[in-house]
Amino acid sequence: MIRYALQCTAGHGFESWFRDSAAFEEQAERGLLACPQCGSAKVEKQVMAPAVAVKEERTKAQPVAMLGEKEAQARAMLRAFHQHLRDNAQDVGIGFAEEARKIHYGETEERPIYGQASEEDARALNEEGIEVMAVPLLPDDRN
Repeated sequence: MIRYALQCTAGHGFESWFRDSAAFEEQAERGLLACPQCGSAKVEKQVMAPAVAVKEERTKAQPVAMLGEKEAQARAMLRAFHQHLRDNAQDVGIGFAEEARKIHYGETEERPIYGQASEEDARALNEEGIEVMAVPLLPDDRN
């Protein structure tokens, strides 16, 4: 299916869907197209911007806030905490849940780690008695 922006000779604009461009041409030649405002059968395609698919994660609403002085201080503290983690803990990436279990059950040496885990994994770790916490991302951490 294709959607065209159309205009009659009187200048009325409207849109319509067609199976393909050939279907538009055929209907126009047979006089089957008409302006919904004035009924004119003299209808032409107009220039139209193409539709662009957007990734789903970009269309989801993200929590946002305007920062006051206290919030700016909290953000600075969070930035310092991120730096502390980078300086004093090992980044184990997406293997965080597995590595946290190995440490908890004595299968590997105890050390501070950080990485990524799904909400399900974090909940399961806490239910097993393995203390973990979510670390909020800062907007610049996503770049």
